[in-house]
Amino acid sequence: MANKNSASKPVPPRPAPRLYLATPEVDDPAQFAEELPELLAAADVAAVLLRLKQTDQRTMIARVKTLAPVIQNAGAALLLDGHVELVARAGADGAHLNGLAALEDALPSLKPDRIAGVGGLATRHDSMAAGESGADYVLFGEPDASGQRPSMEAIAERLQWWDELFEPHCVGFATSRDEAAAFATAGADFVLVGDFIWADPRGAKAALTDAAQAIAQAYEAALGKARTSPDKAGHG
Repeated sequence: MANKNSASKPVPPRPAPRLYLATPEVDDPAQFAEELPELLAAADVAAVLLRLKQTDQRTMIARVKTLAPVIQNAGAALLLDGHVELVARAGADGAHLNGLAALEDALPSLKPDRIAGVGGLATRHDSMAAGESGADYVLFGEPDASGQRPSMEAIAERLQWWDELFEPHCVGFATSRDEAAAFATAGADFVLVGDFIWADPRGAKAALTDAAQAIAQAYEAALGKARTSPDKAGHG
């Protein structure tokens, strides 16, 4: 994979990170479809990760088809959390896979027309293998099966490492406003937000707007520091 940085000439600053919104487990798509347009209009959401409640395939496809136009008409991509076999039939834009083996199994059915993202990458070697296999993004920081996750500092370090060396996008899994800001500074192309947005007592719209502002402020602060460096002058 090509190195993002070049010693011969300065590179323009990367674009501001965008939000990647993970839904709660969806059982009633009709109610959720009513809430989504206002939410997606409130912040720059690049993609929505749809978590489906497990049921029969026909019902799950119908639920995706209820939500797909709402999400896609708002300019966001719709990815399913797993369920690769439903992506094309339900009109989704891609899928998020858990682990390198799941990614490799899914790639033939997703590529080249749809997005294949992956998390559950425990080692740097697995992350590099995912990128080389053709993943569109790698996700760092999500909880494992037992609910454990790395520290914010460890996740930020992994994002920075990836951003400096590899071309595919990297996503930071944020569980708070502060983590969203930290991952934006560390080099995430996207910041995934989910449970803490839906649990916010102020409502999801306020929480999502707040997270977007935190990301923007952190990015601007980091970019301001970069602009003071002589080798980056003129690339703002």
